[in-house]
Amino acid sequence: MFTGLVERLGRVAACEDIPAGRRIVIDAGGWPPSPSEGESISVNGCCLTLVQSRDGHLVFEAVPQTLERTTLGQVSAGDPVNMERSMRVDALLGGHLVQGHVDAVGQVISVDRSGGGWRTRITAPAELDGLLVDRGSVAVDGVSLTVAACGTGWFEVALIPETLARTTLAGRRAGSRVNLEGDALAKLVAAQVRRQLAGLSAPASPAR
Repeated sequence: MFTGLVERLGRVAACEDIPAGRRIVIDAGGWPPSPSEGESISVNGCCLTLVQSRDGHLVFEAVPQTLERTTLGQVSAGDPVNMERSMRVDALLGGHLVQGHVDAVGQVISVDRSGGGWRTRITAPAELDGLLVDRGSVAVDGVSLTVAACGTGWFEVALIPETLARTTLAGRRAGSRVNLEGDALAKLVAAQVRRQLAGLSAPASPAR
C-alpha cells in the first residue's frame, strides 16, 4: 500500500527481456538508504518487488500481465520514473490509499497552461467508470491527485509547482500514456453496489 506521494525520481538504467517478463534496472541515486530485497516499491504507480540492489541500482522484474496492463513495457533507458516505498502503518497519509494495482492506461489529451496554471486532461478508460468524481482521488503514474473536473471519457487534474518539480508529470504532453488507478474505497463501494444490483435482477427461486 502507498500514499501517492512520490519520494524519489529515479531513472531507468537498463531494460532486458527475460523468460518471466522484463527486468528493469533503475538508478535511484542511492535511495532508499537501506533497500531490502523482496520489499514493494511503486514505480510509476505499479507495485513491484525489489529482486536485487546492486551498486546503487534497484532491480525489478515485471511479469507479462503487468507489462500488458501498464506502461512499463514501453519504458527505456534514460526515462525518469516516479518511485515510492510502501507506507508504514504508523505513517502520515498525506495523499490517499494507493494499492499500486493499475486499473488502466490513459492518454493525455491536452495540457492547458493558461492563466499561470497547469491543467492536464486525460482519457478515462472504461475500467474507471464510476470511480471518478469531481474532487475525488485518482493516481496518475503513482501520483495522488484530485479530480478537478470529469466528463464522458475524460477527466482533468490541476498540477501545482511542487508536484511538477518532484514527479514526471511535467513531461507528460498530449499523446503521452499514463498509468491510472481509481480510488480504492470507490472500487469497494462500486463492487458492492454491482453485487447488490445483480442480486436484485436475479430470478427468484421457485417456491417449495
